[in-house]
Formats: sequence, structure tokens, C-alpha cells
Amino acid sequence: MSESTTEPGQTTTEPERPAVPRGGPLALPYRWLSIGMFSLIFLAAFEAMAVTTVMPLVARDLDGVALFALAFAVPLAAGIIGMVLAGNWTDRSGPLPSLITSAVLFVVGLLIAGTAVNMEVFIIGRFVHGLSGAAVIVPLYVIVARVYPEAIRARVFAGFAAAWVIPSIIGPALAGLVAESLSWHWVFLGVIALVVPAAAMMVPPILRVRDQVRGDPTVPWSLGRVGWSVLTAAAALALSLSKELDEPWRWVIAVVAVALVVVAVRPLMPAGTLRAARGLPATVLLRLIVAGAFFGSEIYLPFLFIERYEFSPSLAGAVLTGAGVSWAAASWLQGRLGDRVSNTQSVQIGAALLALSLVVVLLVAGFTLSPVIAFVAWTFAGGAMGFMYPRFSVAVLSLSPVSSQGFNSAALSIGESLGASVALALTALVASAVVGGAFTAEFAVSVAIAVVAVVLASRVRPRDEASARS
Repeated sequence: MSESTTEPGQTTTEPERPAVPRGGPLALPYRWLSIGMFSLIFLAAFEAMAVTTVMPLVARDLDGVALFALAFAVPLAAGIIGMVLAGNWTDRSGPLPSLITSAVLFVVGLLIAGTAVNMEVFIIGRFVHGLSGAAVIVPLYVIVARVYPEAIRARVFAGFAAAWVIPSIIGPALAGLVAESLSWHWVFLGVIALVVPAAAMMVPPILRVRDQVRGDPTVPWSLGRVGWSVLTAAAALALSLSKELDEPWRWVIAVVAVALVVVAVRPLMPAGTLRAARGLPATVLLRLIVAGAFFGSEIYLPFLFIERYEFSPSLAGAVLTGAGVSWAAASWLQGRLGDRVSNTQSVQIGAALLALSLVVVLLVAGFTLSPVIAFVAWTFAGGAMGFMYPRFSVAVLSLSPVSSQGFNSAALSIGESLGASVALALTALVASAVVGGAFTAEFAVSVAIAVVAVVLASRVRPRDEASARS
């Protein structure tokens, strides 16, 4: 038997894992399961890159430029609810029911958004899409925790990052070309034909490992957590909408919304998350912070290139390509390095590089420097994320008892969605209060968030490990 640490002074016993076969995640026992999971990540990546590219066109066509940030914040907020439901459902029933349901809702959301004739309907589609798209991540993480040996989990998550490479290379340009030659509607509708077979591919390999991923029906449904997730999502959206109000109400609502987020999210996170307690809680918090810094900047880069440098949508979307490729490459590198670089060191290196890259992007926006500089800086930002992001997942799974893998995986993903959602709201709020600082204010907020990540990065190291090093 082997033991995994849950909290300082506590351990949980897990069954022995089989020896690691040659071939890692693509070894024969895991091959088709890995391919199915990578396919789902591939489609999610393609859709995400495409949407970011065409959103400026959507906002113009539907007369919804004022709701641009909200169109991104809504699916992120909805994802908080989806992940809580998926985490609870996965702990009770295993990953298959939540995977199938998420795939169905994903298609429904794409259909609504792809046929929208006004921004309000489009945002409803984004809500449904966000509810399902985020929920699918939780069962995938649980599958990794229960099926794959711990020694190759970092390589599995590196595979998830690798699944972003092709979408990063062709997704933005293809989305731009489809939008220019046909319509942005087909960017959403075209994905539907690919989601259904990819989701169906997951069913047979999961059934083959059903004994390993079986849920525990004694785990109760936590309606309280669902309620807190709804309140958290509502508060995040209120923060996003506060910029539309007049002074001083925008700031009053913003402060109240932030306070509600802090109160409501606590039951959805491991104890000590909001105070950055060492180990698992700080790991969840750091994922929230770096997601806010990175994704809070990502949506504005194509917009910056289209508005200020008069790039075509396909060319503007190409800025996302470099970051996607470097994210996958850096993720592969950290997987190969293994224990030679600790989880804490990966996060420290990644956080510092991310902050530096965002400072360069801010300078480009502030002084109208060459867009090539922004492209290079954003490529390094993607590498920073790729180097540390898999380690968040590895660290959380290694510190989670089997009965809490769904909850903690959901908390990790909730942190990502909440961080991005709050960052988008704050950037829009600050930008609305700054005169003549188009794009500069947005990137300045992201830089400030990234600096916080640099300061807190060392707290990813568990307390017992920190004590041993001192």
C-alpha cells in the first residue's frame, strides 16, 4: 500500500499503482482513453481560440461592443456553477454521466450562440456553453487521478497542453477566414459536427476502467455548495456589469460584488485558500491569480491589433498562435523534467516570466510600439503558463484523498474561471474610469495581478516540505 499526504499530519491510503509502462500516456493500457481525452481538449481549445478571434466581429455585428467583456465573463461565471455540479456528481457517480451531459449542453450552447440575432441571445448561448464547457474538465481530472500512475500524470497534463498546439496554429486564422468569407455564425455552428463523435469516443475506454473510476453513492448531494456557486457566479457578473452604472454607484456595486465573491467562494474551496495557506490551498489560489492575469489580457490582444493596428481578424488572431505553441512546448518540457524541478519551482519560474511578459505587452499598448514586440512577449507568456499550469493539477491531485478528488479538481477549475471572470470585470471597470487610456488600463490591471502571483508563488510548497528545507 502507498500513502499520499492530504494535510500536514494526515495521510490517506491508496491502492498500489501498477508499474509505469513504456510509452507514458500512450502506452497500451491508457492509449484510447488518452486519445479520447486529448480529443475533447483539442475541440475545447479550437473553440476557445476561435471565439477570442471573432468576438470583435460579433460585438460589432450585434451592436454589443459595450457588452464585449460581459460576453467573456458570462461563460466563466456559469462555469463556476457547472464545475460544482460536476464535482459533486463525479464523486457520487463517476465521470461518465457528467461527461455526457456536458457534451449535450455544449452543443446546445453553441447552437444558441451560432444562431443569435442580438447580443442578449448570444450571451445566453455563452452561458449554456460555459456551464457545460467548464464542467467537462472536472471528470477528466478525476480520470487522470484514478487511472494513471502518479509518475506520468504530469505528462498527461502536458498532453492536454499539446492538444492546444494545432488549434493555436490554425484556429485563429481559420476562424478569421470563416468569419470573413461566410459569417462568424459558422465559427460556432461548425464545431457542433465535431463535438458529438469526440464525446462518443470517450464512452468505450471509460467503460473499460469503470471499476477504477466508480463513484461513491454515499457522497451526498451538496445543495449548499450549489447555492454558494450560484451566488459566486451572480456576484462575478454583478462586478462585470457595474461599469455600466453612473458614479458613484459603479464603485459601490463593485465593492459589494467583490465582498460577495469572497464570502460565497469559501465553501467551494479547500480550507485556507483565501489566506494562501501553504500547500493545496495556496496552489488553488495561485491558479486563480495567474488565470486572471493571463486570460484577462488575452481577450484584448486581438482587439488591440484590430482597432489600433488595423489588422484583419485572421492576422490579429495569429498573436494567439505563438502563445499556444509555447504553452504546449513548455508543458512538454516540465513533464520531461519531472522531479528535477519541483512543483513550487515551476510555479515560481512561470509566475515571474508571466509578469515580465505582461509588462512588455503593457509597454506596447502604452507607447504604441511595434505589434511584433507584443507577439514575442505573448509567446513568452504562453510558455510561462505552460511551465507552471500542469504542476497545479499534479500538486492538487497528489494532496487529495480519493473521496475529495472531484471537489478539489472542481475547486482548481473554479479558481481558473473565477480568476479570469473577476479579472475581466476589473479591467473593464478600471478602463471605464480612465480617460484616454484605451487598452493601457486593461493590461495594467493584468500586470498588477501577475505581481501578486510572483509574491505568493513560494507558498505552493507544502508546510512539511517547507519545514524540511528550512
